[in-house]
Amino acid sequence: QVTLRAGVELDAHQVNQYTLILRAACPGEDEVEGRLFVRVTAGQVLRCDTPFASAEGDVVQVLADVAPRTPLYAVLPQPLGGLMGSPSPSFLQFRLRNHNTPLTLTRRGLVLAPDNGFDPSKDTQTFRLEIEVMDRRGHNCSGAVRVEVLPSRRPRVTFPEPHQAVTVTGSIGPLEVVTQVHARGDNVRYAILAPVTPALFTIDEVRGEIRSTRRLEEIRSQLLIRAYNALHPNDHATTMVNITVQGTDRQAPRCVPAIIVSRVPETVSPGDTLVTLRCTDSTSTDRCLHYALEGPPFFRSHFCMEGPQLKVNTSLDYDSEAMAALGFQFTATIVVTVGEQPLQSTRVPVLVTVTPVNEFRPACPNSATFTVPETAAFGSTVGRVAGTDRDYPPDSIEYSVEGGSGPAQPFSIDRHTGEIRVVGPLDAQQQKSYRLVVRLTDTHNDLDLRKRQSRLCDVSVRLQAVPDQLPACIPEVQELRITAGPPGSRQPVTRLVCHSSPNSAALTYTIVEGNEDGRFRLEGNTLVHLPKDRAEPCTFVLLVEVWGGFGARRRSITVALVVHVTPWSTPVPPSTTTQHPTPQKEPLVVTQTEAVWHPPAWFVAVLTISGALLLVTLGCVAWNLLCGPACAECLHSKEETCKPTGWITATSSGTTALRKSPVALSSISCLSSTQGQFDGRAQDPRTGRDYLSNSVTGARRWI
Repeated sequence: QVTLRAGVELDAHQVNQYTLILRAACPGEDEVEGRLFVRVTAGQVLRCDTPFASAEGDVVQVLADVAPRTPLYAVLPQPLGGLMGSPSPSFLQFRLRNHNTPLTLTRRGLVLAPDNGFDPSKDTQTFRLEIEVMDRRGHNCSGAVRVEVLPSRRPRVTFPEPHQAVTVTGSIGPLEVVTQVHARGDNVRYAILAPVTPALFTIDEVRGEIRSTRRLEEIRSQLLIRAYNALHPNDHATTMVNITVQGTDRQAPRCVPAIIVSRVPETVSPGDTLVTLRCTDSTSTDRCLHYALEGPPFFRSHFCMEGPQLKVNTSLDYDSEAMAALGFQFTATIVVTVGEQPLQSTRVPVLVTVTPVNEFRPACPNSATFTVPETAAFGSTVGRVAGTDRDYPPDSIEYSVEGGSGPAQPFSIDRHTGEIRVVGPLDAQQQKSYRLVVRLTDTHNDLDLRKRQSRLCDVSVRLQAVPDQLPACIPEVQELRITAGPPGSRQPVTRLVCHSSPNSAALTYTIVEGNEDGRFRLEGNTLVHLPKDRAEPCTFVLLVEVWGGFGARRRSITVALVVHVTPWSTPVPPSTTTQHPTPQKEPLVVTQTEAVWHPPAWFVAVLTISGALLLVTLGCVAWNLLCGPACAECLHSKEETCKPTGWITATSSGTTALRKSPVALSSISCLSSTQGQFDGRAQDPRTGRDYLSNSVTGARRWI
């Protein structure tokens, strides 16, 4: 039986035929093989998404304190995770197969929390809903949703006492604290539920302090206070507070408003009126009332009373340090007294908040020129644009580069700190300096966040050229002797010791000449010999090119390696013939170190051209004056001799430098020309000179 795997969807537009290879075998019989072709045709089908239609079903995790009838899962519409490519939910029918669950499935495919919510006292609860979806044509699909209810870990909001009674003897002035309520829980806030529009009392939503809104005498009031979690308002509790005020016979002036709360911009002009008090005594007249301002000297220096009017005395600077130390708020009290005896007074609290106004534009720094080496890495800091703004908070500026970053401008600026960083390649030869246009925009300097001011500043970044250095290898010429191992083995021959400038890139090594048959390869800076079939002794002259530097500024040097390879030998069966061993002398290697001056490329070119012209001129003059046909024949015969070659070529981008090593490289030239004739090398004991010898013919050639 061949079935379709669970959770798999067929799409005829992508794959319309599957070929299944089936193999079967009975015990003791041969295996047989057959093919089954499954063709997929396009049709109107109803599909459910993979998590919902899988065997395990989709999983939803909620907390136990979720509100009743809260949507927990939506089968439709997308992108909430319902059907894919299905019609509108109004043309679909949703049916719940299992009814042993408190959850509710709506006609639009929404899974809702229970009507009474989950029980928060239980541990983790799991509910599984099997849902079938059907359209008007009878197509259907089904799936499952598993709802995991996790226990709530936060404490519930509760009042320690459900009822409180407060009695106050004497009258209560405006904004005086009558009592304070306290509830347990997290993020607790307080509110008055009843009366709905409290006219006598107000409550601090954070501290729970109940204050009077005006002077109260001989009054009884009942307040219903609610405490709730600010992040989860459904978590709440209530308490009833009964307040009784036992007043006295003393009559003081009554003022409207009983408390002054005002917000003024810092640009308010001196002499402007903030508020006018309307006060009356027991005779319902405002005659013989005196107004005085009590508070800190700083408040009384900025505000004054002219009769019942509170006015601005001096300008209010929001951007000063003294204003910031006060929290941009002034507090004081207006004392209203009656001229009769005994002296009676009313105190009106005053709270004035100064609001900011964006008055000044950001200012550019005095110097905005920076220098960075051309080898600076990605993300390196170039410098910092220190813009200033006199509005408070000071120097609250955002930075941006006009035009953004790109190949023509390999720098970016930090939005908050103003630090300029490298985000692209630098080359002092292509461009020596960059001009950046940086926009400085102030932030948080006005109540209206849309009122922002900006300024454009020019920033110059100069590139500091880093001198190029050729890689150096010690020694530049090596002569090595090895005995080949068995075919297929790997023999390390030598390790090249080269170095470059500290800021240069890693060196790379390449065999450029002498390895035509592939007997050698480089693994990093290590030369490895790869023995092949057994052969005669041979000598290889390898030229290794060592590269260093970055991009178009890369430089190279060539190292010569002379490798004498002796074939590997196989064991010989024992023989009765007595063989006398021939003593083998240890080869004598003479190393000569020569100090070389490395002039710049332009100097070498000029000197070479000048020397060539001078030699040509002198040669022509000497030829015409002193030489004749005999000299011409002598010169012709000399041109036929072998000339020692002792030049090492160091190649860079567009520049060729020649350095001479007469002793070592002359030997290399002779070795390369005679490596097929001479198989030995020795030193003459009389003269001390090295020579090559042929063990068969006895011929010699001086090195």
